[in-house]
Formats: sequence, C-alpha cells, structure tokens
Amino acid sequence: MNKIIKILLIFLIFDAVVVGGYFGYKSLKGSLKSTDSDYEWEIIDENYAPKNFVEEFIKLDSAQKGLFPVSMKNYGKDKSILRKFRGKNFAGPNEAQLKMMYKGLEDWMLIDLKYKTEKEREVLRTILYVQINGTWKVGDTGVLAK
Repeated sequence: MNKIIKILLIFLIFDAVVVGGYFGYKSLKGSLKSTDSDYEWEIIDENYAPKNFVEEFIKLDSAQKGLFPVSMKNYGKDKSILRKFRGKNFAGPNEAQLKMMYKGLEDWMLIDLKYKTEKEREVLRTILYVQINGTWKVGDTGVLAK
C-alpha cells in the first residue's frame, strides 16, 4: 500500500509540473507578442536617410507632394501587427492569405504614416506594401485595430 501511494504521489507531482510548465509557456508566449507601441515614430524630411526601397519611395513621394515632415512607424514583417491590420481588402490577414491574394508575393512590409495636409488636417494611414516579381507596390491601405 505504501508503494502505491508513493507512485501516485510521484505521478501527481509530475502532472503538476507539466501543467504548470504548459500554462507558463502560454503566458510567456502571449506576452512576447508585439504591439504598435513597441515601435518608435521616425521623422522623414529632406535629410532622412532611407533604410530600404520602401522608405526611399515614401521620402520621394512625400517630397513631390510637399508633405514634409512625415512621421513613420516601420513594422516590417511583424506577423502580430499584421493580424491587427484592417484595410480595404483584408481584415486581420495572415501570411498565407497575402500569398493567396498576391500571386508571386516575395515580401511584404507594414508601415504607419502620419502627416498633415495643406489644411492642417492630420492623416494617419497604415499601408501594406507588397513585393511581387521584384517590384514594390501598395497592396492595401487601412488602419490598425486596437
């Protein structure tokens, strides 16, 4: 009888460690998801040095339209931020949905832009840029859900 109690006790302790580890992992995994507040706004003006082709396009387009200064948050390929994206074509997409929508999709990037119009109205847009067959273009525009 004493041996059965020891085996049962060891089994219960093992189960408690496994269940505790599982829930600890789930809570840690949930806390590692990034939010839009984890990213910093960068100011794009005449002196800004673009880091990639998309940022260069934004700088040139803003210069042509006279929108300087433009504030930008570059989320890159952050999948947790992509799930919060609400646009004209998508509502919380994942990478598989992007690949289905855009045949030949090579890369994608999500960027927030904030600027003021000529009438001093502030505009905040989230833009999904996609690279298809070596060419970057705007895939969708919208906002990030809170």
